[in-house]
Amino acid sequence: MLKSFGYAATSATTPLAPHEFVRRDPGADDVQIEIEYCGVCHSDLHAARNEWGGTVYPSLPGHEIIGRVTSIGKDVTRFKVGQRVGVGCMVDSCQSCASCNEGDEQYCEKGFTGTYGGVEKVIGGRTFGGYSNNIVVKDKFVLRIPESLDAAGAAPLLCAGVTTWSPLHHWKIGKGHKVGVVGLGGLGHMAIKFAHALGAHVTLFTTSPGKEEDAKRMGADVVVISKDKDQMKACKNSLDFIINTVAASHNLDAFLGLLKRDGNMTLVGVPEHPHPSPSVANLVYKRRSLSGSLIGSIAETQEMLDFCAEHKIVSDIEIIPIQKINEAYERMLKSDVKYRFVIDMATLKPAA
Repeated sequence: MLKSFGYAATSATTPLAPHEFVRRDPGADDVQIEIEYCGVCHSDLHAARNEWGGTVYPSLPGHEIIGRVTSIGKDVTRFKVGQRVGVGCMVDSCQSCASCNEGDEQYCEKGFTGTYGGVEKVIGGRTFGGYSNNIVVKDKFVLRIPESLDAAGAAPLLCAGVTTWSPLHHWKIGKGHKVGVVGLGGLGHMAIKFAHALGAHVTLFTTSPGKEEDAKRMGADVVVISKDKDQMKACKNSLDFIINTVAASHNLDAFLGLLKRDGNMTLVGVPEHPHPSPSVANLVYKRRSLSGSLIGSIAETQEMLDFCAEHKIVSDIEIIPIQKINEAYERMLKSDVKYRFVIDMATLKPAA
């Protein structure tokens, strides 16, 4: 067994604290990685505090992982020791269902194995995430990180990045499209950067007037304060596509009415409480559609990373030591981060 250490929650009400555990020894198709950086996703907080239910403790979060390969199994050919790599939200799937066979592992019909909180198929128990010094992952679920990307800035690409890239890719967004982005946080700021780089005209919808400068720096052409009825009315029937990143329950009709005929709004945020049901008329009378999207496939993630290297795109981050993770969670709840926390794993020491 591989001795490991990190920070974990032992209950829904206790702060994350140092935790020692074991991982499986690398098998024939495994890659062992020494973790350099790990992004802090809002999902980490939900899981640690059991806000979605079903958390098994101890819970050791983290699924935006950047590191270096330290060992490879005998059947691994795509990676070598010393190479910079990444691990996102998945570390396995059934590899046999229709979704897996079509390259959409995130929709595995038997359920993909989460980087944390999933079932460890080799040694049993639960998977442990990236708030730790190392990880062992099946090579099919390891990503190449271009060396030209800033390692810390690349970490959130593995969740926030691909979660917004995937629907833009699926709906074939590009030059000439008018795209709306709802919310400017960890997901929203990546959606703006990607839509702009793809050639779309980008409108940000936010409740915070103070975010206009940041949004335009990232590539937004227009910033609309969504609480302003006149500003919203001016956008009616004007957009081809909206990516809604807000993870709090809100009125979807306010945004569906901004779509053109045949426009789509895709939801990527999962609220703690359901959204109010939207008006069917808002969909029917303009043949609009409302859909959702879950992270992205391994192939999409690699495509996104290569696109980021080509276009010099990384996340806007604040680097923290692991000892400040609980403070970071509280700041996240107040939206006091621009726009993603990333843990420097050099600050992690074994428990005393």
